[in-house]
Amino acid sequence: MIVTRTWLNNFIDISKVSDEKLYETFNSIGLEVDNIKKYTIPKGVVIGEVISCQKHPNADKLTLCKINIGNSIEQIVCGASNIVDARYVAVATIGTKLSKDFEIKPTKLRGIESNGMVCSATELGLPNINNGIMILDDSIGKIIVGKELNEYPKVVDTVIELDLTANRGDCLSIHGVARDLSASLNIPLNKLEYESNNSHTIKIGLARVAELKTIGTVQGSLRYTIANIDTLHTSLIVALRLAFIDKLEDDNLSNLINYTIHTTGVILRAYDASNMLKYSDDKITILLSTVNDITYIKINGEEFSKLGISQDSRFKANDNSSRVIFEASYINPSTLIEIVSSKNLKTDDLYYNASRGSEPNILLGIQYLTYLFESYNDCDFFDGCLSAEEDFEPLIVTVNTKEVSELIGKDIGKANILNILTSLGFKVHSSSEDAFGVIVPQFRHDIKNIYDITEEIVRILGINNIEAKPMKFIEKPRINSIYDIYYAKKKLRQRAIASSFYESISYAFTDKSLLKKYNFPIVKEELDIINPITEDLNTLRTTILINLLNAVKRNVSYSKKSIALFEIGTIFNENREEREVISLIFSGRAEKESVINSGKPKNIDFEIFIKKLSSIIGDFELRAGIEQNDLVHPYQLADIIVNGEVCGFVSKLHPTVADEFDLSDTFIAEISLNSLFPKHINASSISKFQGVYKDLSLVIDKNLPYNQVSTAISHLKLPLLKKYYPIDIYEDESLKGYKSLTIRLFIQSQDGTLEDKDIEESVDKILDTLKEQYGATLR
Repeated sequence: MIVTRTWLNNFIDISKVSDEKLYETFNSIGLEVDNIKKYTIPKGVVIGEVISCQKHPNADKLTLCKINIGNSIEQIVCGASNIVDARYVAVATIGTKLSKDFEIKPTKLRGIESNGMVCSATELGLPNINNGIMILDDSIGKIIVGKELNEYPKVVDTVIELDLTANRGDCLSIHGVARDLSASLNIPLNKLEYESNNSHTIKIGLARVAELKTIGTVQGSLRYTIANIDTLHTSLIVALRLAFIDKLEDDNLSNLINYTIHTTGVILRAYDASNMLKYSDDKITILLSTVNDITYIKINGEEFSKLGISQDSRFKANDNSSRVIFEASYINPSTLIEIVSSKNLKTDDLYYNASRGSEPNILLGIQYLTYLFESYNDCDFFDGCLSAEEDFEPLIVTVNTKEVSELIGKDIGKANILNILTSLGFKVHSSSEDAFGVIVPQFRHDIKNIYDITEEIVRILGINNIEAKPMKFIEKPRINSIYDIYYAKKKLRQRAIASSFYESISYAFTDKSLLKKYNFPIVKEELDIINPITEDLNTLRTTILINLLNAVKRNVSYSKKSIALFEIGTIFNENREEREVISLIFSGRAEKESVINSGKPKNIDFEIFIKKLSSIIGDFELRAGIEQNDLVHPYQLADIIVNGEVCGFVSKLHPTVADEFDLSDTFIAEISLNSLFPKHINASSISKFQGVYKDLSLVIDKNLPYNQVSTAISHLKLPLLKKYYPIDIYEDESLKGYKSLTIRLFIQSQDGTLEDKDIEESVDKILDTLKEQYGATLR
């Protein structure tokens, strides 16, 4: 961002602020100065008035001029063709040193005496503004013939290049930079000073020639005005300042718009409307049509531009346009960036300003543009504006004075904080003793919370004005639910690896055909991925087991005899809802070849796999399985019960599937992680009295599963019964449809040594309950 001292003076009086002070202030408030340059004009260069011009008698490309330089009229030969269009010019008088080796002396050019030199901008050390001499006008100030040109501050200006961070789009204008300077230097921000006070008072109402319509919700604000233009002119100061910022063009209309944008920060576009009103009762119809979040600007049925994004170059106005529609617009940069990135839209040069945050007060841009055009050009604006403005819901941030002071490391009074924020354009919403609400201005879209507010306060205070203090560390508890989950996963991994499993990591995608083949659910088509990374990873996985089977198959092809893998990851249901599981697979030999097994280790079986599973996830129960997928073996399948809830399943791989993947005996399990995460457990005292074990052998129906027996015992909630578990199941023909089940009971008291009656009372209650519910008898 490039600014100049006199350009800033349009908004803030910095005439008494030195260049050095400006440099320090900009750096202090976070607008880092990348370059600063003071332009000067050599002594002896004065304003000259061209009295007459005639062709040089001895050269076709030279002009013989009579020029009044205040104290005399001098004859000067000039080689620039545009001297004939000039009234006031910059003249280097005799004795002037334009550089160390270039002094102006009387000379003869093609036999004609010349006493001075009419200068171009580059010859005076200024940026190039045209291909000839520099023509002066009253935009630099009151023209006084013979006055030294270096006495005009707008010409001998200080140009400052600022390096802005990406979030400071509010400072991409002279007005925005002046706003920050005003807060830091405690100098009030002035109303915009226009370069001329000329005005056109007789105007036709804009509504008589144009109308504005909308379709859909416009995600932004727009204002329109129309002007009839005869001739346009770029004044010297406008040309010079645009040259400073490298925005000077050959087209005068573009120059005036670029100048207004850089001054106010408002996004402006100009549309050619020269041939739109053929008859006196015609109207220009501007239609704002929003489709898929993009607002299209259509004029008389033609699409002229997309709000904040781009403009069709075919309809861009230029110096030849006799009637021009001017558009000022604002769209929230976050909204704009999301639209452009999600739809991969082509943008134009103004998108850079709009996407970083342009000036939301679009009326400022229209007003300045109107005055700038009418002051220096032959044009007439229609009276009034057409507007469509989005309702702005301001963000209110609660600011606590104590918290701000703690963040800064210095006690900042509430009054001081309020003064700083008010000077930056913030408003106080509500206030109490220590806290108050702050309304964030629309031009500061980057302010989201109290930390951003604190940064603004620090900028204006100046980091150098905050006393350095030793860093103080205050440790806070860092353990939370996220850490607990991470730690639980880590422990699961460690136990799985200790049980001879290797961790597998695969994509969250799998082959849809395999999911269908083995009867797993499929993510709904409208929620599934659109562009698969490969043909065999074409859907979101609803199980990890398919990926693990493919991994085991690859290992078998490398002659591996025993493969044990696990993976902790995310799976999805039909509605694309996520949950985490741990999936395990063990295929082939249960152990390595050794002397102990005579080099013939046995294959993995259900018992060994269950023991390994227990060593990983801890205690659990098994219940007859109800899993419906086609990977499981119908006769070696069980649900895994943790804390009384089904959390997964364990099974032998179906023989048909094992053959398809060319695997030997294989066992699989998939368990919900959430059920394995540690829950809060209230501590209980440990009895200091001896307990006893009591075996209870029952004869029950052979088809009665143990889990029903266990549930019945647990519902008794016997205070002395600490734990129980089955130790033997026996069946033979003599039992005739019954089986023998032996349950081991551990009975212990918290209050004293057990007596026989206490033990018998607990055992009797269990026996009576099982007899009543299931017809159990003692064996």
